[in-house]
Amino acid sequence: MNTEKSEKAGFCQPANELLPHPPGLVQVRRHPRRPAFRKLLVHASFALTFLLLYKAHSNNCFAGLKKDGQPYHDKYSESYDSYIKRIEDGYLAVPSAESALAASRDYATHPHLAGAVEDFQDAKDILALFQSEFDIPTPATEPIYPAGSPESREATLSATSKLSKPAAWVDIYYPVMNTGNADGLAVELLGESDQLVWKANLVEDGDPRDETAAKYKDAIPPWHGLSAGGEAIGQLVYANYGTKDDYDKLIGAGVDLTGKIVLARYGANFRGLKVQGAAERGAAGVLIYSDPRDDGSVTVANGYEPYPAGPARNPTAIQRGSVMYLSVYPGDPTTPGYPAYENATRIEATNIPTIPSLPLSWANAKLLLEEELGGVLEGTTLHGRVGSRKVRMVNDVDTKVTPIWNTMAAIPGHIKDEVVLLGCHRDAWVMGAADPTSGTVSLHEVVRGLGALHKRGWKPLRTIVIASWDAEEYGLIGSTEWGEDFAEWIQAHVVSYVNVDVSVSGSRWIASASPSLIHLIQRSAQDVPHPNDAEKTLWDAYFDVGPYNGPMDAEFARKWDEETSNAPQLGPLGSGSDYTVFLHRLGVASSDQGFKNTPTDAPYHYHSIYDSQMWQEVYADPGFHKHVAVAQNLGLLTLRLTDSIILPLNTTQYALALDSYLDTVIQSAYREEILPDLFPLRRAIAKLQDTSFKLDEEKASAENAFHKALKKIDRVRDPRVVRPIIQWIKKHLGIGAQETPDLRFGALKWLPFVTESSFLGPDMCTSGPLCDFVRAAKRVRVANKKLAAFERGFISDGGIKDREWYKHLGVAPGKHLGYAPTTLPGLTEAILYEEDHKLAEYEAARLTTLIENLADFLEV
Repeated sequence: MNTEKSEKAGFCQPANELLPHPPGLVQVRRHPRRPAFRKLLVHASFALTFLLLYKAHSNNCFAGLKKDGQPYHDKYSESYDSYIKRIEDGYLAVPSAESALAASRDYATHPHLAGAVEDFQDAKDILALFQSEFDIPTPATEPIYPAGSPESREATLSATSKLSKPAAWVDIYYPVMNTGNADGLAVELLGESDQLVWKANLVEDGDPRDETAAKYKDAIPPWHGLSAGGEAIGQLVYANYGTKDDYDKLIGAGVDLTGKIVLARYGANFRGLKVQGAAERGAAGVLIYSDPRDDGSVTVANGYEPYPAGPARNPTAIQRGSVMYLSVYPGDPTTPGYPAYENATRIEATNIPTIPSLPLSWANAKLLLEEELGGVLEGTTLHGRVGSRKVRMVNDVDTKVTPIWNTMAAIPGHIKDEVVLLGCHRDAWVMGAADPTSGTVSLHEVVRGLGALHKRGWKPLRTIVIASWDAEEYGLIGSTEWGEDFAEWIQAHVVSYVNVDVSVSGSRWIASASPSLIHLIQRSAQDVPHPNDAEKTLWDAYFDVGPYNGPMDAEFARKWDEETSNAPQLGPLGSGSDYTVFLHRLGVASSDQGFKNTPTDAPYHYHSIYDSQMWQEVYADPGFHKHVAVAQNLGLLTLRLTDSIILPLNTTQYALALDSYLDTVIQSAYREEILPDLFPLRRAIAKLQDTSFKLDEEKASAENAFHKALKKIDRVRDPRVVRPIIQWIKKHLGIGAQETPDLRFGALKWLPFVTESSFLGPDMCTSGPLCDFVRAAKRVRVANKKLAAFERGFISDGGIKDREWYKHLGVAPGKHLGYAPTTLPGLTEAILYEEDHKLAEYEAARLTTLIENLADFLEV
């Protein structure tokens, strides 16, 4: 699913106003009281373990870890920072254009619709990739488990407990989905006595100059995922983008949509909301088409040949896609809030259409505009003209429970109970060379890079879980079902989610993220080379544009200018990809990135047979250097989230952004009397900012104390001293009889105990290098708990009015946008859409309490 065609909503902090380093929230876990002596042993083991980990980094004691292909023998010469730098450099050297191109040619030269046999084979191919790159033995029985089974549960839950080596598996979920029946799809223009005048050709032309497009032109019918089946007959009405504003204008002009067939163009909002808006106003059906006005400069009207002869849009291209009501809830329509097991109790879906819809090519839409609405220019003016003849449309779909397959891998870290999650979906509407194969290719290169480090002996500080999600195109189903399945585990352990979807469809690199991740993304992008200019970095690619020139539609040009600026802006996340469940329901700091279209790029044939390997190689990314740049940045983000002593999350950036979010709410109010008293909310935000500044100071101080304590205690190097202590810990803590080198890292399982407030009381050790080190390590651990849980502080059990599945009160997909974000959504919608002063007061009070609690949690 692609989010590039979206309207901006909410506040986006300019990059040149970025603030210092990281912050986090959730109750610190309490452990049963233990005898003081045992506690001392536990925490002494933690301190010793961190010391030995530090020594291992300094001495390069990771088994087999090499520098420049040779064993690294320079004892005691390498600091932790230089070790991390060498790990990052080693990673960056692995992703390659040659490997990326080969992977794309494997994945993007056949259809892989969710639930199809090709999709299952791709799931197993990704499983084989994980097994090969992470040295996972291939078991006699394929590790493919029905969701909810003991094997499936154990596979995920063990990643933060007993898993000692990388593992990979496939989870099967069972959502309700549908497929279109090609012979039963129809769009017809009827004359007198309902006689057939014209019938649309609902097949893309499959030009033989693009071999895979020609081969598979009939493989996937042009229909809308999760659309309602049935027949609709009515007069045609043009509704522009089919946004709430567009429909309101039609109603305001006196147009009665009851029984009409709505013709709308793609763009501006999620396609499902176009259908939802029409249904709510009584329409009988909806046709949605791709309009060349949204292709910028690269159009046939400007003299460019249509693809595959040239870069302009092929006029027969059809955009498939889901019409789920994404703003209500994503995932399996029949199991909202809980996983779609095979035997799940199912409800009547409330997030899918009740009227039929179909996608149209520009060639077919153009004929309808000319025949029924007075021509292209007249017909695409939003004035409410109604066609004189009837249009008949038929949507024939087969709806049923369909298995899907999430392919997963876990790399256990020294700190097992903190997890960095990385994912991309695998399914496509046809071949999907851009969506999502470009993302899968970049993920493929990340896996190769992490695999190379693993084979050299590297083990991450935190656990890494990697996912190849399925059925994203139907409505984020694979990721949502897994998120609902393991919600408690995710909230307890996942510190951040790194998403990629379409990594390359154009020239301009764009990222969106939780505000706490903005600094990290900027720094990482500045450390990755530009894909085509050795003098620049990936961060500079925010300014890149396509190679084609020419005039463009005035409305489109105005909208583009509003959405771009002279400074890179990393905005908040709306929806449209797999981060949705993690951010908006579970409160996990998340990010997404990729190269997107500009008005001077070759138009992206989104969800068409022409989102093909040939189009990708000729127009989107000749040489595949952009795929590599995204892979390098994804890997750096993952490594820095994984291996940083203090989590690189910036709560201060987030806290300051809240003021601007509130400014946006005030500016959006049509009438001042609707606004509640916002002073208490302003005061709560100020309190959060103050506590976040203090946490910044504590983070810096704790990390500094940690490194100082390491240097002091590192002097204890005599094995005659170290070995008896290790054996002592084995005996008293009941750790298995591992060899001493393994224990040096395995003992990090005791890291969580250092957060116990009762440790280091007056009856325990009070001075000396070991106690200093344990105190510093405890401060690091406590700070990281706050940082990891900060985003969860915005989660409200009550959720957002009318769409309670979404629980994040800081940001949500826009109620009438779907893709684009709305910040402070409950308050914004009470004022902007409900125009309800009492509801606005309630939402402001709810936010105030939530932010005050968050500030209290951050206190140090």
